[in-house]
Amino acid sequence: MSTPSGLHNDLQPLAWLAGTWETKNGLCQYPTMKDFQYHEELEFICIGQPMFNYTSKAVHPEKGTPLHQERGFLRVKPGTKELAFMVSHNFGLTSLEEGQFDESTHVIDLTSVSISRMSFAKPPAVLRFKRTIKLLDQNTLQVTVYMETENTELCKHLEATYSRKV
Repeated sequence: MSTPSGLHNDLQPLAWLAGTWETKNGLCQYPTMKDFQYHEELEFICIGQPMFNYTSKAVHPEKGTPLHQERGFLRVKPGTKELAFMVSHNFGLTSLEEGQFDESTHVIDLTSVSISRMSFAKPPAVLRFKRTIKLLDQNTLQVTVYMETENTELCKHLEATYSRKV
């Protein structure tokens, strides 16, 4: 796998994540919701700083209408395997997730350490996230998100397999 040009040295162990990823088979499941599928595009780009700029855009698979968007930054603590992932969600939530990556297995594990929501966000309040990002092969990424709300224990919420967009 080639290393993307312009990648900051602190991100070299995560070079496999750089680029644009897309799925046609995202699945949303949650005890208080009806299951549904979504299409999504993720982007992890480096503009020379020691972090990835992150965007996520999910759309309805048939209508193409917007469902969910996220913007944020994934930063490595220099000289360690520790990460911080700051994410703003378009439904009125910001989360700070921290965790580690395993260079040999290409797995990132993150857990929320802070969640803030706007005063008029739709209930129920989200209390916790857990996120796993795993490279299955050079061009296949799997993302699983677990969520806990004030009404529901921590359980799987989103799972998708992404292909590297060329």
